[in-house]
Amino acid sequence: MAMTMHVDIVSAEAEIFSGPATMLFAPAVMGEVGIMPRHAPLLTKIKPGEVRVLTPEGAEEFFYVSGGMLEVQPHVVTVLADTAARAKDLDEAAAQEAMQRAEQALADKHGEMDLAEAEAQLAEAVAQLRAIQNLRKKSGR
Repeated sequence: MAMTMHVDIVSAEAEIFSGPATMLFAPAVMGEVGIMPRHAPLLTKIKPGEVRVLTPEGAEEFFYVSGGMLEVQPHVVTVLADTAARAKDLDEAAAQEAMQRAEQALADKHGEMDLAEAEAQLAEAVAQLRAIQNLRKKSGR
């Protein structure tokens, strides 16, 4: 049996995932990190993107996070996300619309939205769409 660690993915609203995993991938601010059981302790910020969890059964679970913190202990990994959702629960149309609004705001320098806010919204929308696309590839849809 493969060595496992316990993974918790939580947001301000709810616990999204809690269970054993053999590996976790997360979008840390310094780049994507891969965490395996008995990893050295780590505390880092995460940016909007996709968190992937490999389960002991060999399944791969996909989650979207809008940012937050990643805490790694040798046998426990906690993702404390500002917002989190299972990739299968994301609304592709809403993410496409948010991306178009953000791109329009970036193009319109005199619009209501400031540049930093538009860039943040664009990053979140792109991360959501990437999570949806990766889930589709894995499920063959």
